[in-house]
Amino acid sequence: MAARSPEPEKRPGFFKQISSLFRFTREAYRWLPWLLIGIVLVAVGVGVLIGFLIPPLVWWSVLLWGITGLMAGILAALMTMTRLSTKAMYRKIDGMPGAAGHVLSTSLGRNWQTSDMPVAVNPKTQEAVYRAVGRGGVVLVGEGARGRLTRLVNEERQKVQRVAQGVPVTVLYLGHGDGDVKIDDLSKTIKALPKKIDKSTMAAVIRRIDSVSQSLSSLPIPKGIDPTKVRAQRPR
Repeated sequence: MAARSPEPEKRPGFFKQISSLFRFTREAYRWLPWLLIGIVLVAVGVGVLIGFLIPPLVWWSVLLWGITGLMAGILAALMTMTRLSTKAMYRKIDGMPGAAGHVLSTSLGRNWQTSDMPVAVNPKTQEAVYRAVGRGGVVLVGEGARGRLTRLVNEERQKVQRVAQGVPVTVLYLGHGDGDVKIDDLSKTIKALPKKIDKSTMAAVIRRIDSVSQSLSSLPIPKGIDPTKVRAQRPR
């Protein structure tokens, strides 16, 4: 008999995802429950107040405005928790191998082509270089000790310039020193780059770079990080 194919992994439901997100965010911000409750109560209060102020003053109008305030408060609380969870995620992964790859692969959107896998890596020290290609040109992101990244970054820059002449290459170093880019500012910095190439040129650049890129699948490369499962480690 043929082996039964494995069943596809079932994705967690909406409420389970919200619960996981809440627990993860609360680990970083212990006051999160009180903030969310306060947002909902304020929104309900504003809704009820509007119901009293708008004539004619009838109970069902006050009730409807209170329900409207409740729905608006829940939405505002979810948006607030999402923003705080992003900050908590950045705080957790800051200094961990693979942090740059996770941010690039999840935060740049469709206008940039990238991966959570580095294009160059030092397997001994785990210094790595990540690459993103978009309308702003080619961006190389160095992760690790800046002094030891010089050779890796220069090799990747020369590789890009050899196959994509005239395309701007921007080099960013992840860290907290002078001239470095913090992990929570990485995606904003890249998105803020001025558009230098059109979509057709961008596609051609991606094909040319991929044609000369070597496979790194056999190296111990730090992959992207799951922010809901990440564990705090000592920064390097």
